[in-house]
Amino acid sequence: MIAGRSNGQNGKPLIGITMGDPLGIGPEVIIKALADPELRSRARYVIFGLHDVLELAADQAEISPFWWREPYDGQPRIFSGVLVADFDDLPAARINGRREPDELAGRASLRFVEEGAKHLRSALLDALVTGPICKESWRLANCRHNGHTDLLARSFELPHRLVMMFAAGRLRVALASDHIPLFELRHRFTIGLVHRPIDLLDRALREWFGIPRPHIGVLGLNPHAGEGGLLGDEEQRIIEPALTMARSADIHVSGPLPPDTAFTPEVLQRYDGLVAMYHDQGLIPVKMAAFHSAVHLTLGLPAIRTSPDHGTAFDIAGRNRAHPGSMHAAIALAVHLAERRRENAFAEIQRRRDEAQAEAQRRRASAGAD
Repeated sequence: MIAGRSNGQNGKPLIGITMGDPLGIGPEVIIKALADPELRSRARYVIFGLHDVLELAADQAEISPFWWREPYDGQPRIFSGVLVADFDDLPAARINGRREPDELAGRASLRFVEEGAKHLRSALLDALVTGPICKESWRLANCRHNGHTDLLARSFELPHRLVMMFAAGRLRVALASDHIPLFELRHRFTIGLVHRPIDLLDRALREWFGIPRPHIGVLGLNPHAGEGGLLGDEEQRIIEPALTMARSADIHVSGPLPPDTAFTPEVLQRYDGLVAMYHDQGLIPVKMAAFHSAVHLTLGLPAIRTSPDHGTAFDIAGRNRAHPGSMHAAIALAVHLAERRRENAFAEIQRRRDEAQAEAQRRRASAGAD
């Protein structure tokens, strides 16, 4: 039986890691990241993947094995250290020098995520870190999901939309829309689309990053935030009403900000987080500023999920050239958030206990007065 939810070994959190596409750089960056003994010491880890592929990545990087292997039977057993839950029933993806979208690789990476999501949903994992997958490989495998976020939303049977957030130090950006073609965004751009990431980012900054009253900046959609309606009226019709809704919920929010200056150092220092209107508006500056250290978080899940801020990088996969920085940061942040969630839960238990004791004392005092 999997030992989860911070049970055992001094309460260290249990972090699940999905290997990602076997033909991509996921196996390499996972091995390189977990080769850090300090990171390994902070938690227990179970990697959902293919042992042979991970072993090959370690050999190429000249990293001695630091894990133990067990065939995956639906219930990985782990008590300390790092376990590779080996899906040895899967046909190995063709590692033949051709690093490209592949049906077998798609089936494998899909299975890793499905199993990781299952254990995250059942609360046996404290957090899940997902390695990079290839959406085209998932399509070749006849997968109905368009990526990790969609799969997780369906797995948790959530009625609401999840939001993508990216973090690197003080740079924290949530997206109002994610993988939507720009031409279609104009038809989907609503007050609710803008308000939801503001609300979720405010909660995340409070609960996960410990900022009591975060200040959130919201970018405009159009050049110069519309110039008062001269360059588009979406700021007036949609974004400003969303800001009004947020302020009515006591969220400290400013905007719409001109997108071309929102990521300058002078502007960034005023805010604890930003909300960008579409994918590239938020991701281009994040990747320019922190390509090897940015982490993707999923907001709106009742659980913790992080991932590195890069894809499969087929062009360098299998060559021992991948930088593990973003994966290392994703794992470290997952551990930190799992620890913080546990601290918050303990604090809430203590608060309720104190309230119950205070109420009991009041009742005793009242009874004595009678």
